[in-house]
Amino acid sequence: MKSLVISLGGSVLVPNLSENRILEYAAVLRQVSEKHRTYVVVGGGGEARRYIDAMRNLGVDEGTCDEIGILVTRLNATLLIAALGDSAYPGVAEDQKTALEYAVSGRIVVMGGVTPAQTTDAVAAVLAERTRADILVNLTSVDGIYSADPKTDSSATRYTHLTPERLAEIVGESSLNAGSNTVMDEIAVKIIQRSGIPLIVLDGRKPENLPNAIISGRLNGTIVSSDNNTKYLPL
Repeated sequence: MKSLVISLGGSVLVPNLSENRILEYAAVLRQVSEKHRTYVVVGGGGEARRYIDAMRNLGVDEGTCDEIGILVTRLNATLLIAALGDSAYPGVAEDQKTALEYAVSGRIVVMGGVTPAQTTDAVAAVLAERTRADILVNLTSVDGIYSADPKTDSSATRYTHLTPERLAEIVGESSLNAGSNTVMDEIAVKIIQRSGIPLIVLDGRKPENLPNAIISGRLNGTIVSSDNNTKYLPL
């Protein structure tokens, strides 16, 4: 059985508590996990940023704001575990070592943030390396990686394929402020470079994009790998 690690952005899973895609993702994750060993790292999204903004307004330091953000990612992870029921290990893994231990159960393993100043994308990249995953999936609020921010630059073009080195050039030096929201942070990119694990970036606002890519091989996004092919899909 091949394995995959999914970085599931909080902004697509839980934009806010009243509007979420938790049940939809529970369904597609069950589908994927029938064929592949599955790990999910959940982000904080809008709820985390709202808590962090409230903390900043109280004059709290960035390290403590990061810790608040981590707590919110774990709350989001708890919601997803509840929706997954018996398909998931019944506890949020608080580090990669614990995630490996939980995986022995054969169930979906879910975790949130781990370390201040480290995004959940970086957490997922380290987990992919630790588990020797066959692929890392980033489900975010855009439909791939662009030459520039498509929200502000109408001339931006989407890449179908990128090398890790080109991705590093695009990302540059990302902000490490608590709650920062970028396509992928510099630490995650460096881990992808050294591990050689292929990455695919998909529009997470459409949960069906995950099984379409992983099971059916219909990739509508960007693949990051050292060679110019999509032999990784479907797994």
